[in-house]
Amino acid sequence: MVAELVHKYLWLIRLLTGKGERGLSLGEIASRYEENYGEEYPRRTFNNHRGAILDVFGIEILCNRSTNRYYIPYAEDAVDADNTTKWMIDTFTVDALLRTGKKSLKGRISVEDIPSGHKHLTVLMQAMLDSRKVGIEYRKYTRAEGEPLTVHPYALKEFARRWYLVAWCEQRGGLRVYGLDRIHALTVLEDGFTLPDGFDVEDLFSESYGIYLPDNGDAVTIRFRARESERPFLNDLPIHPSQRLAEETPEGPVYRLRLIPNENFIMELCRLGDRIEVLEPASLRARIAEEHRKALNLYK
Repeated sequence: MVAELVHKYLWLIRLLTGKGERGLSLGEIASRYEENYGEEYPRRTFNNHRGAILDVFGIEILCNRSTNRYYIPYAEDAVDADNTTKWMIDTFTVDALLRTGKKSLKGRISVEDIPSGHKHLTVLMQAMLDSRKVGIEYRKYTRAEGEPLTVHPYALKEFARRWYLVAWCEQRGGLRVYGLDRIHALTVLEDGFTLPDGFDVEDLFSESYGIYLPDNGDAVTIRFRARESERPFLNDLPIHPSQRLAEETPEGPVYRLRLIPNENFIMELCRLGDRIEVLEPASLRARIAEEHRKALNLYK
């Protein structure tokens, strides 16, 4: 039910975004809705969806009283203003198109199998909106049995083809990160929780990499040189939001970024192999060199 509602919200956003300032009348919207979902679209339902879209995505659907047409002011800017909103709209739109065109496009679309626990995604989103605690059975890769936990769902975060829940765990008495694909059962509880003032998941991970919480060391400035051929890739897909071009050298561009060098980050640098060279700090350079030596020894 929640997943269906989210799809309808995003469908309405996409529909009105494509119509610009001129917008659509309620009759036109209802007609498109009926074509798409095979059911009527009463004014009351439409207004409920408008309110939910404002609450969830911060996007306001206005009515031009002189024409009785509905529109999203500065539609493209409204959608592009928040990367998370844009990502969600694009993702759910692609998902809907894939499901709609499953037969006609069979054998022509290839999608990676991502073990991200999508079945829990929209339920958790609704629990977050309602500020309701969640009971989960969480099974780590290192445990044969699941562990029952009560958590306060603060945020959702995607990384490396997986979705993660950032939550306060009552049993652990602290903030934890849980892979949605490792949650084997989930129940939304009646008890509520209060989100800490000013909580922002982007701020929380601003000096971290991947899904490691920033509670293991201090952020350091990291400099690395890249091959010239890597420049367009690093410019389009920076390793970290703090990445900046530091200088140009004959050997290639030098970038700098600032974060806590956790295990996820070490793995990412090793993945890039000889396409980059870590310059500083010396401790990180030595760690990367050691990891490459270990890999090389496997092939001797």
